[in-house]
Amino acid sequence: MNPFDLSGKVALVTGANTGIGQGIALALARAGADIAALARSEPGDTLDQVRAVGRRGVWIAAEFGRAAPASDIVSRVLAELGGLDILINNAGTIRRNDALDFTESEWDEVVDVNLKSAFFLAQQAARHWVAKGGGGKIINIASMLSFQGGIRVPSYTASKSGLLGITRGLANEWARHGINVNAIAPGYFATNNTDALRKDETRNRDILARIPAGRWGSPGDLGGAAVFLASSAADYVHGAVLPVDGGWLAR
Repeated sequence: MNPFDLSGKVALVTGANTGIGQGIALALARAGADIAALARSEPGDTLDQVRAVGRRGVWIAAEFGRAAPASDIVSRVLAELGGLDILINNAGTIRRNDALDFTESEWDEVVDVNLKSAFFLAQQAARHWVAKGGGGKIINIASMLSFQGGIRVPSYTASKSGLLGITRGLANEWARHGINVNAIAPGYFATNNTDALRKDETRNRDILARIPAGRWGSPGDLGGAAVFLASSAADYVHGAVLPVDGGWLAR
């Protein structure tokens, strides 16, 4: 048997419209999983590509604002696709400002989307799995700023550092239920969140000089890591973080 085969599995992917979320959703679909895309607006392009490889794809509408996702998200996925096996906590946002000028709203908006929503969605999924006897995969999308401080992004750094912390904490509690909680830490990827950095000639040059691979990552570069952590090949992997960073942390 192929340990990376996800046939018959259902994956809930947050923020699957574009970028990293879309790349992961498509990789899981190509490995055999059906996809529930949790997003504010309909991820039509993602769902079209999921269906093009013969998998089911549905949109679950949710607002990742100051409150955690609605409490019925898991039940909606179960009703639409008949199960839930994998949760990808990818939805995120960022605000840039000097720490001296950072506002409370800039702080709350980022921490609520990146950290609070991820925790409570993981909790919902785990409650479902424990109630049915255990088993499930949670993959949190961390960041290089789970390890480093960054510049002008204090709430993002706090949220991504916290996300890595709760990955380990939840793994400690839920491993006995057969629930694997792990994280992927993308390096510098070409997404909407990094558009400002790539347009800044100096920052772009400095970042590329630090990446041994010599390029920004593309969303497809995360597919293999996501499929591995979502599959039975990772059944004994708990509380780990897998950097996919072109060698950034090794530099």
